[in-house]
Amino acid sequence: MTVDDPTSSASTGPGASGSGPGTPIGRGQHTPHHEVDHTVQPTADPLAIRLEQLILGAERRYTPFQAARSAGVSMELASRFWRAMGFADIGQARALTEADVLALRRLAGLVEAGLLSEPMAVQVARSTGQTTARLAEWQIDSFLEGLTEPPEPGMTRTEVTYPLVELLLPELEEFLVYVWRRQLAAATGRVVQVADDEEMVDRRLAVGFADLVGFTRLTRRLEEEELGELVETFETTAADLVAAYGGRLIKTLGDEVLYCADDAGTAAEIALRLIETMEADPQMPELRVGIAFGTVTTRMGDVFGTTVNLASRLTSIAPKDAVLVDGAMAEELARTGAAPVSEKEAEAAPEEGAAYRFALQPMWQRPVRGLGVVEPWSLTRRKPRIPG
Repeated sequence: MTVDDPTSSASTGPGASGSGPGTPIGRGQHTPHHEVDHTVQPTADPLAIRLEQLILGAERRYTPFQAARSAGVSMELASRFWRAMGFADIGQARALTEADVLALRRLAGLVEAGLLSEPMAVQVARSTGQTTARLAEWQIDSFLEGLTEPPEPGMTRTEVTYPLVELLLPELEEFLVYVWRRQLAAATGRVVQVADDEEMVDRRLAVGFADLVGFTRLTRRLEEEELGELVETFETTAADLVAAYGGRLIKTLGDEVLYCADDAGTAAEIALRLIETMEADPQMPELRVGIAFGTVTTRMGDVFGTTVNLASRLTSIAPKDAVLVDGAMAEELARTGAAPVSEKEAEAAPEEGAAYRFALQPMWQRPVRGLGVVEPWSLTRRKPRIPG
């Protein structure tokens, strides 16, 4: 897609080439001509073209202007959608297919029907593009890369790739749709159970950060392949544990993972399980976790706000192989009966104390950059007392 104006003197109609002046990305913004190469052409490699046609299920047919016109949308809106999906400008190359036209028509139709505002439609394009781009890169780098090793001497990777993609494509597509529907059902279920409409966007959640200790030193000591394996093991283990115990993995940042849970007890259990699992692996470095509970703003699958910032700060000051939580998290654990407010309370009611899963220990108050003075609490697994 391009942001060239097809009615300008430099680009006078469908199929016109050239490098006319940049036109608006959005209202009131322009892309300087020197920053965007409007003459960029899609690859002409024969195998790449054959694979593209196989995956897209159609041949190149339209220039961006022709695609926008066929979809019945303005070039400005078509360009915004295209860039939001993460694709580079392609000038006036004839590189788009019927599928591109249909996608434009569908997004524009949702706006025209009043189901989505124009900014929301652009967000849909951006969130979908960012998520699937990462997925596609991972599948090519980690999955197809290994499978396309020539099975016989003398065979080239090129000779293997096309039939392999041809076999995998329908299966991967079906699986992608299945997982997406499952995730959509789960997310919708969480939203409709919220009692307060305002909490559908700004919700009260437990947010946890888990961070590998000394990762920077490891990057200098380990070979690239070893470092990659360590990060993959950490991310895979964290993702499995977060999912298994009812949390949601928000994102991974190499040496750090961010997760959230609807209730404090779930977040606490995940944190302790992470530390226990990592401690059992002698190849893994120590881990520290910080959890905060409070109002969180959710956008495009990510979480924002003071609660998230506080969880991150708690992680940075947590001791090795330990969990620190904020006061709100400690109160929520006590309110729900997951932990006693104090050991005296547990000793005063032994029968009730036996049901507590966690123990809380107040730590020294300390200033936290950007958040003032906070009183962290140490979270541990409560050990049953032996009568005697």
